[in-house]
Amino acid sequence: MGSVDAGERCSAAGILETMARKDSAATKEPGRLKQMWQVFQMTRRYDASAVWYIAAALVLPIIVGIIVGMVFSGGSVLNVVLWVVAGVLLGVLLGMIVLGRRAERAAYSQIEGQPGAVGAVLRSSLKRGWRGSEMPIAMNGRSRDAVYRAVGRGGVVLISEGPKSRTNKMIDKERREITRVLPNVPVTTLSVGPDADSLPLHKVSRALTKVKPALTKAEVLAVDNRLTSLSKGSMPIPKGVDPLKVRPQRAR
Repeated sequence: MGSVDAGERCSAAGILETMARKDSAATKEPGRLKQMWQVFQMTRRYDASAVWYIAAALVLPIIVGIIVGMVFSGGSVLNVVLWVVAGVLLGVLLGMIVLGRRAERAAYSQIEGQPGAVGAVLRSSLKRGWRGSEMPIAMNGRSRDAVYRAVGRGGVVLISEGPKSRTNKMIDKERREITRVLPNVPVTTLSVGPDADSLPLHKVSRALTKVKPALTKAEVLAVDNRLTSLSKGSMPIPKGVDPLKVRPQRAR
């Protein structure tokens, strides 16, 4: 009986292990091609023109490869084939690049105008050499307007989120504070909002790379650490709360 029970336990353990493997396989992330197809479907849903850009990026290099192969092949079929293959590979590469950029633009178009959209860009799309946080350094609790900060080779960049009529005072205040603490560090301001001359959300990361370099990598780290330490030491108190009138809770 003991051996039978042991066999049944082993069999049950094997069945449970098989079921666990099936469950893990079912929850496994989709493959690379399936992921790309899902990204393409999402991009096409929100940006119909993306299909034409991706198709052009795929087809044009192939056409160029065929033409170049026929002109410069010297009558060799192998050379023509090699040029066509090169055109196909280049087309696939350009198509993936265009898909990635249009997908990013379509994704940002869904959150543009919402509070925290600039923070999402700073969290996921900062180029190498730039440091930023998804948390704003200043915020209006009523209007949800905010100011974000990024530090890089171009110095300090302040990015306002909201109409300029409401964020100009906030961003000027932060710029004066930074200039007072770091007088030799250049400060650039950008605005993301509904104004006609505001920066579109998907161009924020690109705008940072266009700022003229003024700091070394070591200076970038030092400036970011300095500003971060100042921010931690001056946490704002929520409006309506007077720290002098706060009473400790009674023990129950």
